Amino acid sequence: MAVLLLLTCAANAQETNKQELNKQDVKNEVMRILDSINKAKLPETKSGGGVEEHWYDRISLRGYAQIRYNGLFSTNDKVSCEQCDRSWGTTSTAPDAKANNGLFIRRARLVFSGQVHPNVFFYFQPDFASSPSSGINNFVQIRDLYFDLSFDKKKEYRVRVGQSKIPYGFENMQSSSQRLTLDRADAINSSILNERDLGIFFYWAPAEIRQRFEMLVKDGYKGSGDFGVFAFGVYNGQIANKLDGNRDLNVVTRVSYPFVIGSQIIEPGIQAYTGKWAFTGEVSPGVTVNDPQYVKDQRVGATFVLYPRPFGIQTEYNIGTGPRYNTLTKNIDQTDLNGGYVLLNYKWDLKKQRIYPFAKFQYYDGGKKYEKDARSYVVRDYEFGVEWQPIKAFELTAEYVVADRTFEDSALPINRQQGNVLRLQVQFNF
Repeated sequence: MAVLLLLTCAANAQETNKQELNKQDVKNEVMRILDSINKAKLPETKSGGGVEEHWYDRISLRGYAQIRYNGLFSTNDKVSCEQCDRSWGTTSTAPDAKANNGLFIRRARLVFSGQVHPNVFFYFQPDFASSPSSGINNFVQIRDLYFDLSFDKKKEYRVRVGQSKIPYGFENMQSSSQRLTLDRADAINSSILNERDLGIFFYWAPAEIRQRFEMLVKDGYKGSGDFGVFAFGVYNGQIANKLDGNRDLNVVTRVSYPFVIGSQIIEPGIQAYTGKWAFTGEVSPGVTVNDPQYVKDQRVGATFVLYPRPFGIQTEYNIGTGPRYNTLTKNIDQTDLNGGYVLLNYKWDLKKQRIYPFAKFQYYDGGKKYEKDARSYVVRDYEFGVEWQPIKAFELTAEYVVADRTFEDSALPINRQQGNVLRLQVQFNF
């Protein structure tokens, strides 16, 4: 290196009529030579240059957390929703029971994902705020763990293997970080607890439509994410993180397409599933059920979404059959069910802020197979609220609920509760 430096300096001296080099010239020349040596030492790769990329370099990390308070202006603490939020109201049978409504971590999730191979996509989402029925909060539980295997360069044809959301219902597939209302509607969400199960699913969507699905989430239109234009699959039918209770796999299918009409985007869809539900411990002593491992569980539903540009409508309705507690016979019967919801919303862009006022009505008449005694429900709720996003990393939602909920099981055979409450939630995105 020293010889090369001297020769270089000598050449420069001749070109400059042998003028005396100053210290800065020498420094610049040394840096140039060292830089060229370092570049020459970089390891070569099969592609001909640069550092080889490993699969773990392609994994990204993001997440969000939600903290709620459900105790403002409550007129009846016995109004509650077990599937929605365990900190809302109380299910105590005591006549003077009061809810211990305090601050509550509803969700705390990390998402690890990435294209670890040109044909393999990886997704892992644990939740650090799971709340089992024991009353102890903030357990860690797997929400999603799946792999997408694609068969073409555009990734239009995919097979998903693992624990993931079941393609049934727009609101079910919509991330809780995107949803306006604090909870999903009973009528659709009662189909699959936590929206997830272990299964194998085939998804198809043209590359252009996959980009549209991504845009509807990224640009703040409250999309459901990319679950294909067409979906078909099988799953255990026993909810996520639970062993299957029988050897009867559920079958599900869905068709949905986001059309661009002028400046608007609409997305109609239809979905259905069929299977057998197995009771594994949800039945109280004294309550009977015929063939508890093979209770028919079938639904078909329709969806229509007008994305908020700036006014939006989101509505779904489903019908079907499933288990439901009978308060007269103390038996769990196989009965018809039906219900849905209508959500009106508005997207207001105020400089870099986003404001979403919304109103929702929901109705459900049926059972919830995964709750105690396949608890019987009749729900008529109104929700009015607003979501405010001053920055991407922070959201505040206020929602006023006018509830009329009948939910009955062997411990509460006559139980219609009506009341109002103001619910608050802050969400942090990172």
